[in-house]
Amino acid sequence: MPEYLAPGVYLEEVSFRASTISAVSTSTTAFAGRTRFGPVQYRGGPQSAEPRLVTNYPEFERVYGGLEAYDDFSIPYLAHAVRAYFLNGGQRLYVSRVYVEPVVGDGVATSDDIPVATATPSLARFRARWPGRHGNLAVRVTAVRSGDVGIHLGAAAQARGVESGTLLEVVDPGRQPDLAKPIAPGALRILSIAVDGTQTFFDRMGAPAPPSVASWLLPVEVTVTITDAAERETVFPRLGLAHNGRRSLSRVLDRDDPQDEDCPVWFDHDFVTAGTTPIQLLQALIGDAGPEKTYRLAGGSDGRAITALELMGHEADPDDASNKATGLSALADVDDIAIVAAPDAGAIDEEADRFLATQNLIRHAELARYRIAVVDGPRGASLNEIRAFRGNFDSKYAALYHPWVEILDPSGPPAPGVPTPRLMLPPSGFVTGIYARNDVTRGVFKAPANEVVFGLSRLEMNINTGRNQVLNPEHINALRFFAGRGNRVWGARTLSSDPEWLYVNVRRLFIFLEHSIDLSTQWAVFEPNGEALWRNLTQTVEDFLQVQWRSGALLGATPDEAYFVRCDRSTMTQNDLDNGRLICLIGVAPVRPAEFVIFRIGQFTADARG
Repeated sequence: MPEYLAPGVYLEEVSFRASTISAVSTSTTAFAGRTRFGPVQYRGGPQSAEPRLVTNYPEFERVYGGLEAYDDFSIPYLAHAVRAYFLNGGQRLYVSRVYVEPVVGDGVATSDDIPVATATPSLARFRARWPGRHGNLAVRVTAVRSGDVGIHLGAAAQARGVESGTLLEVVDPGRQPDLAKPIAPGALRILSIAVDGTQTFFDRMGAPAPPSVASWLLPVEVTVTITDAAERETVFPRLGLAHNGRRSLSRVLDRDDPQDEDCPVWFDHDFVTAGTTPIQLLQALIGDAGPEKTYRLAGGSDGRAITALELMGHEADPDDASNKATGLSALADVDDIAIVAAPDAGAIDEEADRFLATQNLIRHAELARYRIAVVDGPRGASLNEIRAFRGNFDSKYAALYHPWVEILDPSGPPAPGVPTPRLMLPPSGFVTGIYARNDVTRGVFKAPANEVVFGLSRLEMNINTGRNQVLNPEHINALRFFAGRGNRVWGARTLSSDPEWLYVNVRRLFIFLEHSIDLSTQWAVFEPNGEALWRNLTQTVEDFLQVQWRSGALLGATPDEAYFVRCDRSTMTQNDLDNGRLICLIGVAPVRPAEFVIFRIGQFTADARG
């Protein structure tokens, strides 16, 4: 209650309606596994190594690399899964990269050292920001000149529109500069601007060298062009050479906080402490041969194949902010993920390690509570092998799909006239995309089954009705081909032995309801625990559930048949109130899928009465 201490008219804003529950996203997906490049924590690497959100495959390719095979010739299953995910309707995907260093070195590509001529030995170099063979890039540094910024009035030379530390080329009046020729070091000046605006020009020796008032003053900067193996170019134009400039080379290509967070390289240097001037740095970068020079980064390695231990990763160190979570553990910190998969897990050759990797994936989903794991069976598994693999797990937060999927290699044939290679991929990338597509077009309450699978040439094996009658009772969701109807997901069961959580859509519907209510009722914490709060919460939840019932998510001809909400003295004892507990009881009747559609047909006579 506000205090009223003086006579007057007071206006108060009050709310006469219950709070609103916002529906959370159920289609946001996350993959953990091996990629060719991209954010990952490693010794001496950038601090911003958290899982990155991508919204289309070209964005993933720019950040994490493409579909080319790894150094050990293994298939990049996660990259193919990302492509399949977006092809089948996915929209938002987090990627947690897992990287295992090679036996020798850290796998980070770097250029040769660039010696800088200073009194104190100074070195600079270009480094890939992330490990991987994809980091073996070409970096071209080009010196560029801008238009004249001189003020040709007054008694002394002045420059306008530039900051302190700008490198300027002094050109004699009346002489047209030849932009193709190397820049003469003797014509360069470093501009220093004092607090009172006084401008001083220094030459390469550090001595004051004011140009004439009539001289042209051309700002000299560098343009950095980064080219990858696929000839894609990333250009950073007109970067200054002073270390403290707003758009300086060292700031735009910073290790931890570059101008572009997806920048593939960073400029490693020690010239700040060595007292390197912009003139010395320009000479070191482009040399005396011409206005540009290309540096080639080498030494990048894709590392070794991941195991279950690396896939799980480790949690963040609470005592060291630089030691962040990795692998699946890094995904636990992202709240809006609803679907998780590890496309590399099913491809692990060792059976025990494959089982452990899958177990870690499922355990991750269980601990996160508000997400479900899409599990891949082993590659080339027979009917008995996939049944044995399924028998290892019992979880209402996971669903298993079988068999693997064959695609035409997107990289194309190696030569004209040669048949396009074919690849066998785990189904999780395709299925998670279908989950997301189904959520957007129909809703999380609709089972993600009887949906067409896009982007494949055929399935690894044919699952006919007889085989499906063996797999389905054991909660193995089959991918099947139907003549005239294409390839479809033909199962919607979890890996749970509890009949209450038999279906994927029922589990995901409750995840959706629980997560939405959880996030949208945090305002109730520390509110007075009385009748007013109970009525408000009851109305809030009822309004939300009525929207879900009207959309078809709940079973019942009336709201009373579909759900109930109770928050009163019948759900709380005095002991609960004394201990600060508010208990709200919610019951919903979910719509289960029509898994077995049965038509009963019989004969009857013409004079029969119904």
